[in-house]
Amino acid sequence: MLITTLHYHQRSKTLDIHFDNGDSAELSAEFLRVHSPSAEVQGHHQSEPNLVTNKRDVGINKIEPVGHYAVRLIFDDGHLSGLYSFRYLAELTSNKDNLWQSYLARLKSANAQRDASIAIKVTP
Repeated sequence: MLITTLHYHQRSKTLDIHFDNGDSAELSAEFLRVHSPSAEVQGHHQSEPNLVTNKRDVGINKIEPVGHYAVRLIFDDGHLSGLYSFRYLAELTSNKDNLWQSYLARLKSANAQRDASIAIKVTP
């Protein structure tokens, strides 16, 4: 499946994805960050992916096209090593609910959380 449009909403921190078959989906920056296809998140072996925590407020700073098959998402926490192929984005949208519930269960099992470990407030 090819992606025809990506639209990132800074305020809600969500990415709208529109596919060439007419399907569309909305994924949060947090969801995309904790499911990054990078080796840092997926691990270097076939075992369970590394658990990424404290990303509830993560945002996307930049989206870079990579050829005609992928995009690089640059997150405001500095993560930029994952290439999100169109195929991988389609898999994420198809399995969004199961992946999210599995992630929440892994957080609970590890006694970890989605919120930042230290509250940081920025005032303009």
